[in-house]
Amino acid sequence: MSKKKDQSEVFEGAQNVPGGTPTDGGSDTKGSEQNAPAPGQSAEERVKTLSAEVADLKDKLLRKQADFENFRKRMLREREDAARYANAALLGDLIGLIDDFERAIHSGEESKDFSSFLQGITMIEKQLVEMLESRWGLKRFVSVGETFDPNRHEAVQRVEGPASSKPTVVEDYQKGYYLHERVLRPARVKVMVPAQGEAAGSSNEPPAPPTGGDGK
Repeated sequence: MSKKKDQSEVFEGAQNVPGGTPTDGGSDTKGSEQNAPAPGQSAEERVKTLSAEVADLKDKLLRKQADFENFRKRMLREREDAARYANAALLGDLIGLIDDFERAIHSGEESKDFSSFLQGITMIEKQLVEMLESRWGLKRFVSVGETFDPNRHEAVQRVEGPASSKPTVVEDYQKGYYLHERVLRPARVKVMVPAQGEAAGSSNEPPAPPTGGDGK
């Protein structure tokens, strides 16, 4: 009994000694050492040092905020400029063709030769179509002879054909265009449909032409 008592007294004494380290309290002592003033530095000096650090951090934060605000404004300006000048390259390509049109018109006014004028205009139109297709993905498609497709064609007139025939485009009033793989504008067409008597109700029949059309 006396031996156990002596050991407990020694343990309690170690806990009461300043700076003593209990077996399960090492973290508390470590934290107190970190927060303690540096050797040879008074509390007032420590306050001044921390105040300087806080002021420096505030200054850095304000600079970061200003940099971010400038970056945000610059991105907005660049986005607005990109939207405003998005077609600059396309318009640059068209300017040369406008010059060709002006020269063709001027030449036609001087020569009064309609055949030469028509030939020049036709060449310019061909150049325009080729340029738009090769550089910008705008492709014109021909519909005559194709089966009517409501995704690519807009029926403005229809005529009756053989009862066994499929709805077929027989005339292009206004050609359609693709922009890459997407239909930019459907073609306006005349469509031949099966005779009404035997093929009425066909799900493939194109819609009737608008009111006032000259279709039968």
